[in-house]
Amino acid sequence: MQINRKFVVMAVLTVAATISIAGIKPFSSKSEYTNLQVLPKDISTKALQHIMVDQFQDGLGVGCSFCHAQEKGSLHLDYASDEKPEKEIARAMMRMTTEINKKYFEVSRPIIGDSLIVVSCNTCHHGVTHPDPNE
Repeated sequence: MQINRKFVVMAVLTVAATISIAGIKPFSSKSEYTNLQVLPKDISTKALQHIMVDQFQDGLGVGCSFCHAQEKGSLHLDYASDEKPEKEIARAMMRMTTEINKKYFEVSRPIIGDSLIVVSCNTCHHGVTHPDPNE
């Protein structure tokens, strides 16, 4: 009887683990992001999160909703939407810092979020959305 109980418990755990694993979305190296105009179209989730959190959130002291509009009738953000002007400003800033790094610091292929870039969001913003031009 003791062996049967152990067998049943192991069988139930095996079935539960199999169902859980089957429900997990498989990792895809393909980007599922749309409307990327400055960042690479094939950017990984990890790289995009690094840029959004380490560069934008930390550098400007903002959350996602600062640039990304809310979906109509939902609490979720519509990351592809260009509704908020801050998103185009962010794109312009990314282009500007890329150009500065190329032209003045001779970074041959500056990539936003790369540790090799010299000028980043934080260079001017220091954790605030509107940096003091006198600093």
